[in-house]
Amino acid sequence: MTVLEVITKRRSVRSYDPRPIPEDVMSRLCDALRFAPSACNYQPWRFVLVTDPKLKEQLVDAARGQKFIAEAPVVVVGVGFPGEAYKKMGGEGNSVEIDIAIALDHLMLAAAEEGLGTCWIGAFIEEKARKLLGVPGEAKVVAMTPLGYPKSPELIHEADSASRKPPEEVFVQEKFE
Repeated sequence: MTVLEVITKRRSVRSYDPRPIPEDVMSRLCDALRFAPSACNYQPWRFVLVTDPKLKEQLVDAARGQKFIAEAPVVVVGVGFPGEAYKKMGGEGNSVEIDIAIALDHLMLAAAEEGLGTCWIGAFIEEKARKLLGVPGEAKVVAMTPLGYPKSPELIHEADSASRKPPEEVFVQEKFE
C-alpha cells in the first residue's frame, strides 16, 4: 500500500472490536510515534498507552462521554512538555501542540496500514485527564485516540471525492488575491 492509499483509506472509527493488538504491531505503531518529526527534533512528548479497562472507562468521562473510547484495547494519550518544545513557532508560542499532532497523525496512518482504527479525540476535559493519568504540572494533555480493530471492517474504506472540498477551495497558487 502506498502512503497516499493509506491516507485515503484512514477514517475515524467509533466502534471497536476488543481483541488485543499483537505485540509486533504495537511495536511498529510505537515506532511511528517515536520517529515522527518535531521542531528541532526536540521530541517534547510522552505518550501514555492506556490498556486498563477501568482507566479507559474513566477516560470516557474525561472525554465528555465518548463511550467508544473504552471499547478499543488501547487509548493513546499525547502529552506535551512546553518547556522542552521549540520556542519560536511562527514568532511566538512553542511547537508542543503541533509536534504532538504530527506524531499522532503518523500513528493514525501506521494504524490504518495495519488494519486498525483510530479517532482523533480533542474534546476532553484536560484537568480530568491529567488527574487520571498523573500528568505532571508542567505538561499538557494535547489529544488522544482509541486504537484498535474496527468492529466492522467496512468502517475503513476508500475516501470519495464528494466528501472532500474541491481543489479550487483548498489550494491557492502563489498568494491570496
